[in-house]
Amino acid sequence: MIVTNTPAADLALTNLAYCSHADLHGFAVPGTKLFLASIGDSFVLSVSYPFRHSSSFSHFIALNAIQRRHARVSSGDSISVNRFIPPDNFDLALLTLELEFVKKGNKNEQVDAVLLANQLRKRFINQVMTTGQKVSFEYHGNNYIFTVNQAAVEGQQSSNAPERGMVSSDTYFVFETSNGSGIKVINQREAASSNIFRQKEFNLQSLGIGGLSAEFADIFRRAFASRVFPPHVTNKLGIKHVKGMLLFGPPGTGKTLMARQIGKMLNGREPKIVNGPEVLSKFVGETEKNVRDLFADAENDQRTRGDESDLHVIIFDEIDAICKSRGSTRDGTGVHDSIVNQLLTKIDGVESLNNVLLIGMTNRKDLLDEALLRPGRLEVQIEISLPDENGRLQILQIHTNKMKENSFLAPDVNLQELAARTKNYSGAELEGVVKSAVSYALNRQLSMDDLTKPVDEESIKVTMDDFLNALHEIIPAFGASTDDLERCRLNGMVECGDRNKHIYDRAMLLVEQVKVSKGSPLVTCLLEGPSGSGKSALAATVGIDSDFPYVKIVSAEAMIGLHESTKCAQIVKVFEDAYKSPLSIIILDDIERLLEYVAIGPRFSNLVSQTLMVLLKRLPAKGKKLLVIGTTSEVGFLDSVGICGAFSVTYHVPTLKTDDAKKVLTQLNVFADDDIDVAAEALNDMPIKKLYMLIEMAAQGERGGDSEAIYSGKEKIKISHFYDCLQDIVRY
Repeated sequence: MIVTNTPAADLALTNLAYCSHADLHGFAVPGTKLFLASIGDSFVLSVSYPFRHSSSFSHFIALNAIQRRHARVSSGDSISVNRFIPPDNFDLALLTLELEFVKKGNKNEQVDAVLLANQLRKRFINQVMTTGQKVSFEYHGNNYIFTVNQAAVEGQQSSNAPERGMVSSDTYFVFETSNGSGIKVINQREAASSNIFRQKEFNLQSLGIGGLSAEFADIFRRAFASRVFPPHVTNKLGIKHVKGMLLFGPPGTGKTLMARQIGKMLNGREPKIVNGPEVLSKFVGETEKNVRDLFADAENDQRTRGDESDLHVIIFDEIDAICKSRGSTRDGTGVHDSIVNQLLTKIDGVESLNNVLLIGMTNRKDLLDEALLRPGRLEVQIEISLPDENGRLQILQIHTNKMKENSFLAPDVNLQELAARTKNYSGAELEGVVKSAVSYALNRQLSMDDLTKPVDEESIKVTMDDFLNALHEIIPAFGASTDDLERCRLNGMVECGDRNKHIYDRAMLLVEQVKVSKGSPLVTCLLEGPSGSGKSALAATVGIDSDFPYVKIVSAEAMIGLHESTKCAQIVKVFEDAYKSPLSIIILDDIERLLEYVAIGPRFSNLVSQTLMVLLKRLPAKGKKLLVIGTTSEVGFLDSVGICGAFSVTYHVPTLKTDDAKKVLTQLNVFADDDIDVAAEALNDMPIKKLYMLIEMAAQGERGGDSEAIYSGKEKIKISHFYDCLQDIVRY
């Protein structure tokens, strides 16, 4: 079509393109009364027929001066014009417009945002607006131009296509003006509110946040959604904005990172980041003054600009350092109590601020004053927990993205497999794994003999083996204690009888029950039997074979010399850590030793006993499941103090009978075939731990023989020497 001027001056203010009646039907949108034309990729215009003017428009399209300038065409140019079919869900949710006068001068005008929005909504209903497009219009006798700065369609995904959408009766308008425009927009608090974020959508991965999309969705819904809507909507709803949120959870899960990125995403003032201990001062009243100073800018802004004030974000890292429960500290100064009081007054006092968002972060939510956590204060409490497998994959992708782009990542690296292997790793620990893997790769390029030797950058490759080595180096704080578990079964596991196999099978069924059952979030099992019968080794094997992300063993050897209360605190911490993981196993090894049981008396720790009784019956949080396995050699004592009744099921782990001992000796292959039956007969009713000790002694030979040759099968233990060792063990 050939470009021409609009046939009349009043038509230039409509933002319509005009063509002949014959050409008009070529732009009809099927099923509607709309006529839409796409002029290249520049913008989409509604097309009309100028009834009151000349009809000699065949193959012509009339554009006003602003439209021609935007499309970069002149009158008489031949251009390609296509019919535009709008996609589904094309209505604009938000339209941000920058206003200016057509003729710039010294004019000063005051524009009511609500009235202007209603006017533009009626005038441009069903017209398509494209980001960057300029439109002229008349309002109260003045000619204006608006530039479309943002055209946001609800649910629109990011793409390379221009941002555009259709004006509807529900489109929300935000008006902006430059400082020297001479236009003052009034009655628009929504401009400050709806423009709260710097961009209309968030790619958390590009911000370096992985595995926290659900948590961020909760934060956005509860803390920011009300600020995006126009104030008249929130006023009609009768609600107040959220003024505080608390991010809590295990160390290294991304609380500080998320708070920092939230601050970066917000428009307006830079967030104030405060470390809790920095606020404290040794001078009387200085600490309270430091807290007041944090809110001073927000107070001045609200006093001068009122509802158009920017949002002021204050981020408190380690907030538990200064906001402990009032009355809990006995320092004599009462400083901590004063800080809590001062914060409460600023957030939710008589003259509380409405332009403040306080973000607190802590690993110890239990230490905070309860008054801080009620609605109106830090009411949005989001747990930033350990990432799941998909979250771990996102985190690994974030930390390996640059090395992948620069071809430093070897082709054999499988991030999906690494995500599956790194159960219960926090975000910080995953970053540590990547750093450790890189250190292995860099170390291969260095020579300790000559550190000045040039490095060939092209040959640096981080391989899958580097990552697997890093997994052994970086141990998760909330992971399985595989080293401690392996120490419980130094001699490995051998087949030692039907009874032991039955107990193992039953324990693995309990593991499966914890995994799949909805009605058994807590299952407890007690393994009792003579000392050395293999209870700890059996429990450790169940823990390793379960493949649960969190497996911890609680034993008395780790608590030697500790006071009762300290011992209880350590046991409680293991259980609290278990509640952070979806699937957990806790092994309470030698419960009588944990209770400090002494047969003479009998004497035991009632404090530890009561702690265990409570924990064995305490259900984990929703969505978390726990299996507790206890071991004891004093089942009669545990029964007398009521601990046996706290376990769901009890299994007796017996000593080895002759047939069982024969199976063990056959697998160890340390005796001649003729001697196995005799040795097994002598080992009747022997605990397996003592059997291993006896074999170790006998393997040394009468005069310090070669035990390595014995275990390799090259030599055999002499039955006579075995009997001598057996008599020593029985005697002592």
